[in-house]
Amino acid sequence: MLHKIIQFSIRQKLMVGLGVVALIAWGTYALRQLPIDAIPDITNNQVQVITQAPSLAAQETEQFITFPLETTLRNVPGVTEIRSISRFGLSVITVVFEESTPTFLARQLVTEQLKAAEQTLTAGSPQLAPVTTGLGEIYQYVIRPKEGFESRYSATDLRTVQDWLVKRQLAGVPGVVDISSLGGYLKEYEVSINPERLHGMNTTLTEVVDALTANNANTGGSYIEKGPEAFFIRGEGMVKTPDEIGQIVVKNVGPTPILVRDVAQVGLGHAVRYGAMTRNGRGEVVGGIVLMLKGASSEKTIEGIKERIAEVQKSLPPGLVIEPFLDRKVLIDKAIHTVAKNLLEGGLIVMSVLLLLLGNWRAGLVVASVIPLCMLFALGMMHVFGVSANLMSLGAIDFGLLVDGAVIIVESMIFSIVHTKATRSQSMDEIALDSASRLMRSALFGQLIILIVYVPILSLTGIEGKMFRPMALTVGFAIVGAMLLCVTYVPMMAATLLRKDIREEGTLADRIMKALYRVYAPLLTGALRWRKTILVTSVVLLIGAVGIFSTMGGEFIPNLDEGDMAISLTLKPGSSLRQTIETTQRMETILKNGFPEVKDVISKIGTAEIPTDPMPIEAADVMVLLKEPGEWTSAETKEELIQKMERALSVLPGLTYEFTQPIQLRFNELMTGVKSDIAVKIYGEDLGVLFAKANQAAAKLKTIQGVADLKVEQISGLPQMLVSYNRARLAQYGVSVAGLNRILKAAFAGETAGVVFEGEKRFDLVVRLDSTYRQDIDNIRQLYVDLPNGQQVPLDQLATIRYENAPMQISRDNARRRITIGINVRGRDVESLVGEMKRVLDKDVPLPAGYSYTYGGQFENLVKAKGRLAVAVPLALVMIALLLFFTFGSFGQALLIFSAIPLSAIGGILALWLRGMPFSISAGVGFIALFGIAVLNGIVLISYFNQLEDEGVTDVLERVKEGTAVRFRPVIMTAAVASMGFLPMALSNSAGAEVQKPLATVVIGGLVSATLLTLVVLPVLYSLVASRSKRTEQLAHEQPRPTVAHSIIGLLILSLGSLTAHAQPITVERAIEQGLRQNGGLQATALEVKVGQSLQKTAWDIPRTTVDYQRGQIQSFPTDHSLTVMQSMAMPSVYSAQKRLYQAQLGVAERQVVVSRTELVRQIRLAFYQLRVDYERVHLLQAQDSLYRRAAHAAAVRYRTGTTNQLESVTAETRQRDILNRLARLQTDISVGRQTLAILLQQGEPVIIDTTGSVKAGLPVLPPTLEANPYLAVLRQQVETTRRQADLEKQRFWPDIRAGYLSQSIEKRGGFGVYQVGLSLPLFTAPIRARLDVARLRGQIADRQLNYQQHRLQGELSIREQQYAQSLSTLAYYENSALPQANLILRTAERSYVSGDIEYLEFVQSTTQAWLIREQYLEAIAQYNQSLIEQEALAGFALGTSY
Repeated sequence: MLHKIIQFSIRQKLMVGLGVVALIAWGTYALRQLPIDAIPDITNNQVQVITQAPSLAAQETEQFITFPLETTLRNVPGVTEIRSISRFGLSVITVVFEESTPTFLARQLVTEQLKAAEQTLTAGSPQLAPVTTGLGEIYQYVIRPKEGFESRYSATDLRTVQDWLVKRQLAGVPGVVDISSLGGYLKEYEVSINPERLHGMNTTLTEVVDALTANNANTGGSYIEKGPEAFFIRGEGMVKTPDEIGQIVVKNVGPTPILVRDVAQVGLGHAVRYGAMTRNGRGEVVGGIVLMLKGASSEKTIEGIKERIAEVQKSLPPGLVIEPFLDRKVLIDKAIHTVAKNLLEGGLIVMSVLLLLLGNWRAGLVVASVIPLCMLFALGMMHVFGVSANLMSLGAIDFGLLVDGAVIIVESMIFSIVHTKATRSQSMDEIALDSASRLMRSALFGQLIILIVYVPILSLTGIEGKMFRPMALTVGFAIVGAMLLCVTYVPMMAATLLRKDIREEGTLADRIMKALYRVYAPLLTGALRWRKTILVTSVVLLIGAVGIFSTMGGEFIPNLDEGDMAISLTLKPGSSLRQTIETTQRMETILKNGFPEVKDVISKIGTAEIPTDPMPIEAADVMVLLKEPGEWTSAETKEELIQKMERALSVLPGLTYEFTQPIQLRFNELMTGVKSDIAVKIYGEDLGVLFAKANQAAAKLKTIQGVADLKVEQISGLPQMLVSYNRARLAQYGVSVAGLNRILKAAFAGETAGVVFEGEKRFDLVVRLDSTYRQDIDNIRQLYVDLPNGQQVPLDQLATIRYENAPMQISRDNARRRITIGINVRGRDVESLVGEMKRVLDKDVPLPAGYSYTYGGQFENLVKAKGRLAVAVPLALVMIALLLFFTFGSFGQALLIFSAIPLSAIGGILALWLRGMPFSISAGVGFIALFGIAVLNGIVLISYFNQLEDEGVTDVLERVKEGTAVRFRPVIMTAAVASMGFLPMALSNSAGAEVQKPLATVVIGGLVSATLLTLVVLPVLYSLVASRSKRTEQLAHEQPRPTVAHSIIGLLILSLGSLTAHAQPITVERAIEQGLRQNGGLQATALEVKVGQSLQKTAWDIPRTTVDYQRGQIQSFPTDHSLTVMQSMAMPSVYSAQKRLYQAQLGVAERQVVVSRTELVRQIRLAFYQLRVDYERVHLLQAQDSLYRRAAHAAAVRYRTGTTNQLESVTAETRQRDILNRLARLQTDISVGRQTLAILLQQGEPVIIDTTGSVKAGLPVLPPTLEANPYLAVLRQQVETTRRQADLEKQRFWPDIRAGYLSQSIEKRGGFGVYQVGLSLPLFTAPIRARLDVARLRGQIADRQLNYQQHRLQGELSIREQQYAQSLSTLAYYENSALPQANLILRTAERSYVSGDIEYLEFVQSTTQAWLIREQYLEAIAQYNQSLIEQEALAGFALGTSY
């Protein structure tokens, strides 16, 4: 097949060229459509449930909201983890699903459970967070006034512009799921109650709220019709201004109304804030965070956002500007630039190496052109399979791997042109076809190994799967493209561009290779002389590498340098929002003014409008935007810069902060619930115990080297003003808890009494105490409470009001409370650090019963990933080993080539160690790729060693030296292009290179060691194994061993057995039943019967009825009308004759079905019993081979003792080869027979027959006659059909009958009717007579055909009877006489030969006759079966038996 494809490609150059053009167009289109991002989105599949309840403390939030929702959500199918945070007024539950669960299905399942749980909640309404991920915060901006406009816009104005102008217009951008606002003041219409005036007028807070609610609404009154118009009725009662609100009547005291303005100040205010935003230490700003839809393209979404912002900017009020401070496009451009730069440099290096080592620019051009075409094919497949273009998917492509197949083909052509004289008379097309066809399997096999080793990477799941699966898919796509190009494009281009005048001698490539080989040849000679020393040295190096690997430590994935920094800041518990704002401004001032590297500093404090990141007001994320590293002056590395920043910020007391990066911060939080690299989680029930143990553990962990930023989760210490109701007093005054709670909430938190519209904008109308009366605990004590009797008492008469610390936050994982110690790692690998932390905590900070430690964050991901790699890497090794075994058919040679894997691991480990890199998942994937590449050189060497052996080079050392000399250039070229392709990746220092470096370092280091050691160690191993195999082969003649023939017999039986294990063997009866039921030809014949049955209904085919109507001046001037109805038909005898004809034709179709069924049964029986005889021949050959093997063993013993010569051994080997040849033919016959039977049975796969039944077809049921022959029955029915046709033609001489009725009016008078009857006479009868003559002639033809076939079939039946009698007699001879004699001959001959009574030649002559008798017996059975089946088919017995 490959040969035909290559031949087609070379001959049809234009079609291949058009295909290449189409590939370029497809790849270019896919590149423009691919979603582009910096890194793969590794966020797990999660749904966040957010519930806001401003009146609930952390304990109540957990008790009333979080716990009931968690309990309900644990029943959702597919959930793997549930995390939650409960704090004052806010509950955030993160539900993590299996990766296979579709996002919107997960949200639907969660929504259904939330609807069921809402009835059990006492406060709050759960909502789902937007469909976004850790990469969702793609664009962040601030809205600020320009210089000179600062005093014109307040923070409230800026927030209103953000919410009602900017946010609404950005919401329509494709890919944007939501915009979260932060900072400023949320505008409200505030009714600020003066409690003294309220008390003085004997009015309650509740009455004010109810009055506002009842006096702020519009309505409609349908419409009134007035004349031709309808007037619709509308009642307008919505308040529009603070004055209107102040004029609302609270109640009437006598004739005097008490208005809202009498007890309160009405004006513009703002909601209670839980977050803020500051910038560069210059005060507060208003900003927005654009959240991208999960799965959308970051690049295209950001482009849409920027276009929309440019439009929005034009509609902003004068003096305002939208200014982005965090644009993901910057990081994307840096990462893609890194990828493009590495790919371009790698491609150029590979092309240069190819041009240098191939020594011909045309050949180099052909091979190098494969690179961009493979990339375009990969891009097209990425678009089809939805793989995004990012640092990982495109960053691991090694062009050296892609051109391996092309190098093999082109180099083979060059070798043929230079060294083979036969090519001088061939055209370039013929040379290309010969070279490509000869080496295509080797080329594709090498690429197939590379492709297969990437398959286990596809088994990775979780974060590492999302990170590295795109890489494996992209590399796989590129390699598949290279394989397709190797069988189409490369042969065509090589035949077109290469010339016959190629010179190899004296070229630069030739001189380089000769120089390298002059260094290598003495090294190989010495290695073959000191083979044991070389092997021991290799083992020592491997042991040393394993030792180094055990001390390297590990990390999950190297952190991608995003270019910016993020500081997670926490103040002491209970810090006010104002204090946090002041602190962040001081930090911003220090960083902005003290470090010229800093471009911008923005602090996001507390919780944004969409609280997907639920921080308290004493926490902030400080974004430090840095200039390009080339512009840095105070530090050279980011680590050094962080250390200096830490020292500069140390002047601010009471702060806890962690340095990280924006995306990394978001990823860590969303995936593990913690913003740090490592999360030490302590689980338990009591919050006090958790907090105490966490602080003890933190004190111990601070002393460990590598612990950079350490932060204990603040779960306690929140200062509260606690109001504890005195139930006895409540009962005494008749006050309910619900009433007190409403007053307390409305007075201080505020209660919404409606909305006020300003055009499309809407703002809450909120009632709360004036800020003057919301200052300290005394304001709570002096709050007046309404009594049922109309009186009022201070709240402190009904409750105890005091200060008390309370939990600030309650975190839960899978329904268990926990506290987290967040640790960032600096200057050390994660794995060794966590190991030391475990030892310290287990020894120095033991936990009480029911409490436990876990270690999350990057370490948790590392443990999971290493567990999966522990399966993926051995799987890759097993797949490589199996491919090698199937290719070479030898475990020994497969193990020889497999030795390249540990040899390559030496270089990979040493390269990591020398560069100071710990083991990471990126490095692990590099090892998987390395193992596939490393075996290629071994394949090149071993395959050529075997070729030399087949050509007669028996001396092992000579074979090794000649093989390494010829294959030295391909080995060097393969290793050079593969390793050089990764070189830019390994040396790159630009954005994103951190993830690629370990992978590239492993591959390059491994290939260096693998190439050096393969050229030395592999020949040494081969020489040892080949020499030992040769000695073993010499000794093997002393023992009987299975021959090739016997192996084939075993394989044939095993294959039949394995097929039998999967499919039920079929008997001849079942085969016939299945064939009659499924055969398509028989089904088609059966449909003809249905056609005949349908034709019966057309026998009475009466012509259509004619209806004529006329209107006009029929008789005279007045208008009249007439109606005529006319029907004609043939004589009834015509229709009867026609029906008899159709019945006769139906009889022909029915008898034709019998013919088809009989023929099908005959063919099935013949094929079945032929297979049955062939299987018996297999068993016969098996027994024959077994006997000759025993004889050959005896011949070998006699030869060694000197009692005979070598002729016996040679004769035995000849007999065995003859058996092998016969078995091969027999195997082909069986395969063809099974396929033939499958075609008859309409079965997709070859049939497996039952070999336990009799090999003979049985005995005839009745004496054979032709009375039931189905073919003669068809002919008799055809004679009857011609007679019916003649009868029908005779009936056509009769006239047709016509009858009708005419009704008309004459001069407008109706009622005139006429009946008509007539005949249509056939006056011109010549055509009828001619058709009658034709029918009679056809009847004569059918009669003569019937007579002829009767005589022919009678003669054939007689012949079959004689053949059957002869075969029956022959069978009787063999069964009664010949077979017993043959068995006696075999037993006697073997016994006499073993005892030495006869020579081997006499033994062969005796047994040959016996085996011939057995074979002739099987041939007689075959003839018997055929004659019986043919005889029964002629007699029509086939369908009359039990089949």
